[in-house]
Amino acid sequence: MFGTSGIRGAVGEEVTAELALSVGRALASEGYERVVVGRDVRESGTMLVDALSAGIRECGGDVFEIGIAPTPTVARGVDWLDADAGVVITASHNPKTDNGIKLWSPSGQAFDTERRAAITDRVENERYDLEPWDGVGDRKRHEGLLERHAETITDTVDDPSGLDVVIDVGNGAGSVTAEALVDLGCEVRTLNAQQDGRFPGRPSEPNEETLEDLQRLVGATDADLGIAHDGDGDRMVAVDERGRFVPKDLLLALFAREEAGDGDRIAAPVDTSLAVDDAVATVGASVTRTAVGDVYVAERATEPDVVFGGEPSGAWIWPDETLCPDGPLAAAKLAAMTKRAGSLAELVDDLETYPIRRTSIDVTDKAAVMERVETTVRERDLEVDALDGVRIDHGDGWTLVRPSGTESVVRITAEARDPDRAEELFDEAREIVLAATDGGETRGTTETPSAE
Repeated sequence: MFGTSGIRGAVGEEVTAELALSVGRALASEGYERVVVGRDVRESGTMLVDALSAGIRECGGDVFEIGIAPTPTVARGVDWLDADAGVVITASHNPKTDNGIKLWSPSGQAFDTERRAAITDRVENERYDLEPWDGVGDRKRHEGLLERHAETITDTVDDPSGLDVVIDVGNGAGSVTAEALVDLGCEVRTLNAQQDGRFPGRPSEPNEETLEDLQRLVGATDADLGIAHDGDGDRMVAVDERGRFVPKDLLLALFAREEAGDGDRIAAPVDTSLAVDDAVATVGASVTRTAVGDVYVAERATEPDVVFGGEPSGAWIWPDETLCPDGPLAAAKLAAMTKRAGSLAELVDDLETYPIRRTSIDVTDKAAVMERVETTVRERDLEVDALDGVRIDHGDGWTLVRPSGTESVVRITAEARDPDRAEELFDEAREIVLAATDGGETRGTTETPSAE
C-alpha cells in the first residue's frame, strides 16, 4: 500500500475516498488521538480530507485541519500542536490526475517501516476500533502554521538580505518560501504563484526540462538565483545567476559540504554521485548510503553523527531542524550560502563532476532478473551492496542495477571519475542485466548533463 513516499496514485483508481476513510480509521485505532491534517492544491484533496477526517473521528481521534499547506509545514505542525501524527493529502510532484497520503510523526519524520506496516495491517484486515455516538472525535480548524513556519526559518537561517531571488512556486503550496525570504530582506519575484491543482504553469515536478521559464527569467535579469518547488513544497531545486539549472547531485554536494565537518556523515541514497563523496571529503566528512527514498534518508539522519541528509530528487533534510524534507528551509539556506559566496554559479563550477551513464531495460519479472544479477556479480567476487538493488563499488567508480518501483523495468547506472572507465563499467553492467533477462529490450541510454 505504501511506496517510498507514502500512498500515491490516480484519483478514483488507487486513491479513493474509501481508502482515505480507512487510513483515518487505522490511524485513530493505532492510538494516534490528535492528528494534524493538511493538503496541497489539488481539488480532489477536499474530498480526501473529508473522508480521512471522518475515519479519524469515527475511531475517537481529534482532527486539527490547517487547509492548504506545504508538506513540511504539516510535518512540523505535529510537534507545534502537540499532536500524535500528521497527514498530508498530496501527490507531491505527480501529475494533476493523482493524489496521495503522507503520514508524519512528531519528530517531523515520515512514518517508518514499522508504523507503515501497522497501518497497512489494519486497513487490509479492516481492524478498526469504532466508537459509539458519544466517543466520536472533534474536527477543528487551526490557523497560523504557515506564518510560524516562515518565522522559524527566519530565526534559523543566516542573513541573505539584498539578494534578488526568483521563486517558481509551480502553482503549488510552497508560498512559505516567498514569505520567509521577504522577511529575511531579499527582493523576491514569483512565477506560477497562483494555487491551481491543474498545474497550468508547468508540470509539478521541477527539473531542467520543466523550468525553462525560470531559467530564462533569471538569466535575463539581475537575479542572484532562482528557486523552484514541487506541488507540496517539500522539494527544492535551483537555477544559478547565469540561468543554468543546478544539477541535483551538485546541489546535494553544496549543502552537504556546507553542513559537515571532520568526522561527520552525510546520508544519501545509493544512486548519489561521487561528486558528493569528493565534496564532503574536503572537510573530513563521509557519505553513508541508504535505499532510494527520502523516508530512508530521514531514518539514517536520526543517527547522531549524521548532520545532513539529501536525495538528488530535491529533498533536503537538516536533522537538527526537522526530519522532513523542507523546501522553504532549503531555499533560505541556499540563499544564505549564495550571499556568503557571492555567486552560486562559482560555487557550482568549483565542484568536480563525473560522467554518469543511465539506461532502463524492459523485463517481465523484475525479481527474477535481480536475483540472477546478484548471483552473477557475487560469483565474480565483486564488492556488492544489496541495500536497494545491486550496487557494485569498483573503487574508481560504481554501478547500480535497481528495479523500478513503478514500472516493469530494471535501471542501470554507472559512474566513474574517468569517462572511459564509466563507459566500461556501464557496458559491463548492461551485459550482466541483458544476460539475466528473458529477452528484454533496452529503452535507451542517456547521459546526465554536467555542470559545465
